[in-house]
Amino acid sequence: METFSISALVVAIAEIGDKTQLLAIVLTARFARPWPVLAGIFVATIANHVLAATAGYYISGLLDGQLFRIAVACGFIAMAAWALVPDKEEAAPAAANDAGVFVSTLVAFFLVEIGDKTQIATTALAARFHDIAFVTAGTTAGMMLANAPAVFLGEKMTQIAPLRYVRTAAALVFLALGIWALAEALG
Repeated sequence: METFSISALVVAIAEIGDKTQLLAIVLTARFARPWPVLAGIFVATIANHVLAATAGYYISGLLDGQLFRIAVACGFIAMAAWALVPDKEEAAPAAANDAGVFVSTLVAFFLVEIGDKTQIATTALAARFHDIAFVTAGTTAGMMLANAPAVFLGEKMTQIAPLRYVRTAAALVFLALGIWALAEALG
């Protein structure tokens, strides 16, 4: 349960203000169909994070040792710095019906998530916890926790919590995970 909870928390916080969350807002504004957008985000996230968690799991198995654990810890610390960098909006493709909205969201979200900090976090979490299923379930839950409100509330969310504060909170979470992993690697 620790793996699931930490994975969900890390990704939920990292996703706030991220380019994929901005994409969720843009897609909902463009199509005015929140449910197919949310379904597309869910399926794209599962597909993307299964691949990322699997990569992290196998990489950690191949590179087991103190040096690799230090590298994973440094990765979390680097993600802390990256979390402070604001993302920009992505353009959304046009679609005509619910199926088109779903497919457009799935493809756009999957592609935009490649190399994104939440995907890299998923890889690092799977390497850290050596668990594909619970990391994927947790990161997907975290992604949905962050994106469902974005889909339904959109831009009003940024008036409640300015993104610079959210990015700072995300950076602190990544930094804490990095320090924790580094202490375990060196201890």
